[in-house]
Amino acid sequence: MKEQLYTIPLMDAFRAGDECPFCFVERSLEEHTMDFVLGSGASYMEDDVRAETDAAGFCRTHYKKMYEYGNRLGTGLILKTHFKKLNQELDEQIKMFAPSRTSLMSRFKKSKNPAGDSRTSIGAWALAKKDRCYICDFYEKTYQRYLDTFFEMYRKDPELKELFLKGKGFCIPHFGQLAEEADCVLSDKEKQEFFGQLLPLMKQNMERLYEDLDWFCDKFDYRYKDADWKNSKDALQRGMQKAAGGYPADPPYTADR
Repeated sequence: MKEQLYTIPLMDAFRAGDECPFCFVERSLEEHTMDFVLGSGASYMEDDVRAETDAAGFCRTHYKKMYEYGNRLGTGLILKTHFKKLNQELDEQIKMFAPSRTSLMSRFKKSKNPAGDSRTSIGAWALAKKDRCYICDFYEKTYQRYLDTFFEMYRKDPELKELFLKGKGFCIPHFGQLAEEADCVLSDKEKQEFFGQLLPLMKQNMERLYEDLDWFCDKFDYRYKDADWKNSKDALQRGMQKAAGGYPADPPYTADR
């Protein structure tokens, strides 16, 4: 299959021998988006990009990563105009806000509002802001195309299929996404083949990581202090990645890397 826009990074991810090729893709996409937002191209100076970042804002995780990235002026300019929009919206929220009337019985109720359920218009507004992030939205839209490309290549590209079969499986979140996507896009015959390969692959590699973690812990026992680490030296970060995705041992991604 001819390598194109999405096939090249996907093949790079599967060739990397990572615990999860889609974590590899996701990290590359996130770093690309950080560069787009704050890098030397200065996309934050473009009116259309600034309008989008003003409207969406960023999640807590990406505010931290933007701070670590190192472009203080760029981050300041983005925050400045975002706060201008936030203040305009806050003014509107305050004008139309009215607290609900409290009944006598509700005062004696011990249970509070369920998490994620907004009782007030201001609560709903604030919750909507928490759930929006320009960087998350930007790379998640592109990430879906890589999922689609994976199944197209799985059908047509022998090299990708071989790398998949010989790989280390996937992290639990991306494993779940693959299962969901496969159930939607594959025929019944293709599902039988794909799940017949994916599920044993995951089981085998989850057990492999358990053995690495088991030996990692044993190495803290004085009886094994002189024994070889085998493949367990980096078992913690690989185990965390397998369980929840991402790269817990990565240093901050910075502009002067």
